[in-house]
Amino acid sequence: MKRLVVLGGSDGTVSAFRSARRLGLGTICVDMRAEAPGVAEADEFLHLSTRDVEAVAEALRDRDDLAGVIAPGSDINLPSLVELTGRLGLPCGLTQEALRASVDKVYFREVCVRLGLPGPRYSADRDRPPALPFIVKPVDSGSSRGITVCHELSQLDAAVEVAKAASPTGRFIIEELLQGLDLCGEVMLQDGRVALLGLSTRVTEPPEVVAVGHDMTPKDDQVSKELTRQLEAICGELGYRDGPLNVDLFVTGDGEVVLIEMGCRIGGNGLGEALGLMYGVDTVAAAVRLAVGETPDLTPRRRLPASVRVLRAPVEGTLVSIDGLESLPETSELVVVAKPGDHVVPYTECRAKLGYVVAHEPPDLDALVTVHVR
Repeated sequence: MKRLVVLGGSDGTVSAFRSARRLGLGTICVDMRAEAPGVAEADEFLHLSTRDVEAVAEALRDRDDLAGVIAPGSDINLPSLVELTGRLGLPCGLTQEALRASVDKVYFREVCVRLGLPGPRYSADRDRPPALPFIVKPVDSGSSRGITVCHELSQLDAAVEVAKAASPTGRFIIEELLQGLDLCGEVMLQDGRVALLGLSTRVTEPPEVVAVGHDMTPKDDQVSKELTRQLEAICGELGYRDGPLNVDLFVTGDGEVVLIEMGCRIGGNGLGEALGLMYGVDTVAAAVRLAVGETPDLTPRRRLPASVRVLRAPVEGTLVSIDGLESLPETSELVVVAKPGDHVVPYTECRAKLGYVVAHEPPDLDALVTVHVR
């Protein structure tokens, strides 16, 4: 049996393991955390850091059963994917430019400027921030870590230190805080064109900024058309022709579409599955097929809304049980990444989730599911 190497074992990788299994592929999970959710889904486990490419390549060097490598759910492992596929002679659709745009927010802004696309004012120099209010972020981190919104200049230095601490390279970007409709985009590219596009609105519970869900609706409006134009221009510039994209964007009050960042990988938090549910296409399986050098069929079979809701702990403590999951709609896709006995905390960043549910209609988890913590 051929094997797919999955870099990382976070909750965002679980769907990739399951799709690979449905396609008849064995899986190898690479993660430095033995308790990572993906470890239980994999056929084999390499207890190594995904960033230690030398060690991972050495562990896999003499194997003749490897079909490909995938890094879903997070941009952090994309550099390792590119280097590892090169060393092992395996398929890789990512160019160096597409990789850099995925892991360097400053470079992504530079690409947008080069193409004449709209964007927030920004700076990588704390001595030259844009006008207040602004947002300070790590250049190369995700999962809502290290982000601070500043309404006063006196907050800048502390915000920079928070961002640098969350950045693997200690770098940050300061961006103008845009106002408008905050959207996520999940995309599948084929032959340099947007084959599937799903735009979703974040569901939040202020004052927290981390999304507790997403609502995705198929649309052919002007926003979708303009986003498609911008993405095809950017991906053409980067040489990225086939594969998944996850993007963040704003639609301003006057209707301008502004891309904030992008990653050339399956979106986490169930967004990859939501895109597939919306169009009746197994988009995660499509990404797996691309990773092993195949061409997937991305023909839409329907156009229905899809929603994601995150399973969360109400308080910090030890998880006792999650009751009521059997009452979810039969068409739901469910990923649970926590088990009884796990230490859990309230959901203030993406990695604190207990799992997620993907369904055509927004599931009322508060009414259907009870999370018991002691």
